[in-house]
Amino acid sequence: MTTDDPRHDPAHEVVELCRDLIRIDTSNYGDADGPGERKAAEHVAALLDEVGIEAELVEGAPGRTNVVARWGGEGSDRPPLLLHGHLDVVPAAAEDWQVHPFSGEVQDGYVWGRGAVDMKDFDAMLLSVVRARTRAGRLPERPTVLCFTADEEAGGHQGAEVLVRDHPDLLADCTEAVGEVGGFSATVRGRRVYLIEAAEKGMAWMKLTARGKAGHGSMINPDNAVTTLTSAVARIGAHQWPVRLTPTMEVLLASVGELAGVEATPENADALIEEFGGAARMLGAVIRNTANPTMLGAGYKVNVVPTEATAHVDGRFLPGFEDEFFATLAELTGEGVEVEHVSHQQPWETPYDGDLVDAMSRSILAEDPEAVVAPYLMSGGTDAKHFRKLGMRSYGFAPLRLPADLDFTALFHGVDERVPVDALEFGARVFDRFLDDV
Repeated sequence: MTTDDPRHDPAHEVVELCRDLIRIDTSNYGDADGPGERKAAEHVAALLDEVGIEAELVEGAPGRTNVVARWGGEGSDRPPLLLHGHLDVVPAAAEDWQVHPFSGEVQDGYVWGRGAVDMKDFDAMLLSVVRARTRAGRLPERPTVLCFTADEEAGGHQGAEVLVRDHPDLLADCTEAVGEVGGFSATVRGRRVYLIEAAEKGMAWMKLTARGKAGHGSMINPDNAVTTLTSAVARIGAHQWPVRLTPTMEVLLASVGELAGVEATPENADALIEEFGGAARMLGAVIRNTANPTMLGAGYKVNVVPTEATAHVDGRFLPGFEDEFFATLAELTGEGVEVEHVSHQQPWETPYDGDLVDAMSRSILAEDPEAVVAPYLMSGGTDAKHFRKLGMRSYGFAPLRLPADLDFTALFHGVDERVPVDALEFGARVFDRFLDDV
């Protein structure tokens, strides 16, 4: 094996791969509209084919395309490791951005564009590492399944769910999985803390419907659907959910407490979360259940009381606290409001231990020796919810060393989404070390 070929460097092409993926518009509007993922999936399959890795394309619906490939592990009897990333992105309004969201522009040391942090950055890291290692003949000893999915941004129903439900033979022998939204750094009291995702809140996307008596807007109407619904929505939106600590967050807060010189308790949990600066926006949501009203709809004319009014609520509940969440929600909703689940997915929590966790920690510390590595619970959802149905231990590990002043969590689904060039290159190097160790 030659070592002077730049193509053998795991970070050699990560930036260009990320830019190319961003330029392929895979906006997911949550319905039948949008370009789908097929163009991006074919691009990924071609990149794998170029280095001799045969990929299979699987569609949940026309244009909603997933990529699955087997890599390495020749002669090994170890169970495969699943490495997964999604190809779709949330929509972006170009007029709101400093640069066009599908340009993949490099500016001020960042790669800009929709998907730069969610999650074409990790797709690019994975592809860069896989291609470099394969060119150099450094195939992983452990069998590995590479999976790039569709539809994650709308619950994965045309992506990971299709693979698990209709094609389990492609994944069923995998015992562990590594995906997105973990391994990024936050700065606490001058120390970089790398957060490994080891748990996710459950998801309850709900449609609330109130029905009443239609009538003229000038008359008294005690059975007004809008009034009934908005009262329920106001109660839900104003509710203060109590702190509830899961095992994952107990470990994280203990690590932060050590840096802050205090013992972590439920009573000071919010104060310790504030140590994370901008990341507290996300981490503050994973020490309690949450329910945010997000959509309202009613009526067709100002002087007509409508028969029906609707609202949508994004509910997220902690592992082990689902019963408490739904009991509280029922009290807040009250009588006269029907609750329908648009998407209901379970939470999960993987113990933060074992060889995979050790390998993630060692690979980060090899590149950033003074860092702290700890688990966290993610407020949103990923494809791990589906893959875990096949019994896999799951983690989020897309390593990024970030500037202390970057409000990283605000970039998820946000305007001017971008990722530092040097963070992409750091992530590729860390992930290459990780694959040497698993």
